[in-house]
Amino acid sequence: MKIIVCMKQVPAGTKVDIDPETGAMKRMSGDTRTNPYDLFALETAISLREKLGGTVTVLTMGPPQAETMMRDAYACGADDAVILSDRKFAGADVLATSYALAQGIQVIGGADLIICGRQTTDGDTAQVGPSIAEHLAIPHAAWVAEVTDVTESSITVRQDLVSVSQVSELPYPCLITIDKDTCVPRLPSYRLKKATADRPVRILSFADMPDQDLSRYGLVGSPTSVEQMFAPKEAEKQVYIEGTSAEKASRLFAVLNENKII
Repeated sequence: MKIIVCMKQVPAGTKVDIDPETGAMKRMSGDTRTNPYDLFALETAISLREKLGGTVTVLTMGPPQAETMMRDAYACGADDAVILSDRKFAGADVLATSYALAQGIQVIGGADLIICGRQTTDGDTAQVGPSIAEHLAIPHAAWVAEVTDVTESSITVRQDLVSVSQVSELPYPCLITIDKDTCVPRLPSYRLKKATADRPVRILSFADMPDQDLSRYGLVGSPTSVEQMFAPKEAEKQVYIEGTSAEKASRLFAVLNENKII
């Protein structure tokens, strides 16, 4: 079985820089981490490969420093890693991002099963996975809480859809998005890290895409218009009160009253 896992780097903290002209996050301006939901997707893929055989390829779209995340995926057991990296991909919304990833999937030969995390912690749309499936015209199941059965021709999953639970059987090729807590993601192995230290990470650019219509990619291909994006002002988290007991009590009462707590 050939499995592709779509992963993404997201901001590691709450502080991000915003481009004043485009309203988009400057993804190279701060520390990043692997999107937590994608770790469950990677674990699901590796577990299926261990059960059925095959390969696991990790795919991401982002700047070259995403190689760090791909190296971690190698250390968890991934077989191959591909980064879509080009300035022409920058500023992409859900539609342009999913289209670029779908094109990348075609370049690397497609897959029997594509697995994505349910959503990312920076965008929170939960739309990229299903959109990739629509671009590829393959069946998909979102919000998967459990993989109940896997055969040579199909996969059966249980979806938790807020108010209902649904069991779906999908023939290959197909795509699923994995919810958190479906499994326990493994930690990177030092032994695998050493063994894969020289394994290359492929980088594909816009020139490698089958569709060379620039209007489908990046900011140009994004119909979503961001009017304004900003980081909320940090509120003071702690107040230190000094003085005598009476002065502290009086000041504490004033602070609580000022904030309408009492």
